[in-house]
Amino acid sequence: MATSKITYNGGLRTTSVHERSGNEIITDAPIDNKGKGEAFSPTDLLATSLGNCMLTIVGIAAAEHGFNIDGTTCEITKIMAEGPRRVSEIIANLQFPENSYSDKVKLIIERSANTCPVFYSLHPDIKKTITFNY
Repeated sequence: MATSKITYNGGLRTTSVHERSGNEIITDAPIDNKGKGEAFSPTDLLATSLGNCMLTIVGIAAAEHGFNIDGTTCEITKIMAEGPRRVSEIIANLQFPENSYSDKVKLIIERSANTCPVFYSLHPDIKKTITFNY
């Protein structure tokens, strides 16, 4: 089974449907690349996927090791480069709820986040700046 089906709607907008669930994501070209910027751009999704993946993998580790990360947020900043146009850096700022995490738990969190599948799937030329705030 395919993962998703993407339809070009015109006007630099696409709709992606997750085949298993039917959930939809709309993308628009960004303002700095001839678009309206009314939704995530494809490169926004690329950068955002890193934060989603890190939180998911840390959530799995939290369940396995008996600690809680509910309410944790990750703010993503995407930096673009030219020649060719591409994502050159993703800045991820993870903010954990006040929880007095032990040094051992912090190590588990950081190792989990930095070994998520998206982290490893991104091209090595993309700089990944990750900050953990406890």
